[in-house]
Amino acid sequence: MPPTGPRESTPAAVFESASDGGIGLLYDIELDATLQFGSKEMLLRDVLDLGPGDVVELDRHIAEPVDLVVGDRIVARGEVVVANGNFALRILEVATPQMRLESIRCLF
Repeated sequence: MPPTGPRESTPAAVFESASDGGIGLLYDIELDATLQFGSKEMLLRDVLDLGPGDVVELDRHIAEPVDLVVGDRIVARGEVVVANGNFALRILEVATPQMRLESIRCLF
């Protein structure tokens, strides 16, 4: 009869859960998340000429959702909101689970 209690956390149990395809090992990994509002290609001389009050126009319309990027993958899209005086992202669309798993496949 299989055990009904919590899984052991011994090294052997950790490797066993990884070989079973258990994604639980990844839950405690910290990743940087970035909001991408848009982009613009600029010459270095133009970047060096930037000063206070200058405006850099991006390639994204204000009505388009912004991207939530983890690593180099877009994992969600949404709209920028203010929460408790800070910028935040209201998620409107999440990448499919298959697309999200493909972005971490290199860790196995």
